[in-house]
Amino acid sequence: MLLSDLQTKDVINIKNGNNLGRIIDAKIDNTGKIIYFVSEDRKFLRKVARSGESSFDFDKIKKIGEDVILVDL
Repeated sequence: MLLSDLQTKDVINIKNGNNLGRIIDAKIDNTGKIIYFVSEDRKFLRKVARSGESSFDFDKIKKIGEDVILVDL
């Protein structure tokens, strides 16, 4: 799967059902391992109508579906 494929899916926190937005970037170490993803912060966007970001570790991903990525934060 390509990063561009992941960027089309909403990220959902399974603890509370919050939509964390979509992946906009990834931090990758020198060996090519993904350290964490950066997603747009939908809460922030609604409140002030400008861009905000949040991040989550790769190991927090529980399931990648057709339309969403489920994370346990």
